[in-house]
Amino acid sequence: MPANQPPAGGPQWGPRDSGQSPGAGWPPPSGPPQKKRRSRGCLWGCAGALVVVVAIGIAVVVTAGNDGDDSTTAAPSTASAPSTASAPSATAPQGETRKATNERDDLTSFQIDDRSTGGFSDVWLTWTIRNNSSEKSDYSWEWEAVDSGGTRLANGTELETAVQPGQTTKGETPTTLKTVQGVKLNITSFNRTRSY
Repeated sequence: MPANQPPAGGPQWGPRDSGQSPGAGWPPPSGPPQKKRRSRGCLWGCAGALVVVVAIGIAVVVTAGNDGDDSTTAAPSTASAPSTASAPSATAPQGETRKATNERDDLTSFQIDDRSTGGFSDVWLTWTIRNNSSEKSDYSWEWEAVDSGGTRLANGTELETAVQPGQTTKGETPTTLKTVQGVKLNITSFNRTRSY
């Protein structure tokens, strides 16, 4: 074997045959592992389906939430109404019949309680709820306190939960009101929902 010839099976030095391609006999080099890519069509399809499900969920919640009474009315007060603890009457003034299931009738009293002493303001809200429905219920309502000119002085949300059928419950909460002179309470939203 000539000295400038490598052993058989070793790398070949020198000119190649024109018919032989570089790397002939060797397997092609393996590149980095390929990640499986999901098509963008699937991604957009899944995202679209999620948007539809969320939209349906929102529509159901909004529809269920509209069962309440969102008109603004003056808050019931035991000071201006007869002090009976019985359920509201079934007839309205002018001979019209009222719905016996009007959920707002369950809020029998909602009023301001001025506990201020010694020059320090201490104004609370008190309420009474009687569950006139046939199922355990949760109540939530929004209120506002306005002065004689119609300016809102305070507002908030109250909650009573798990009130049994026929049961009466009372509650109270402090306010930021500094005076009660000329202040009127309005109920801006009222909802009764089944308690689980």
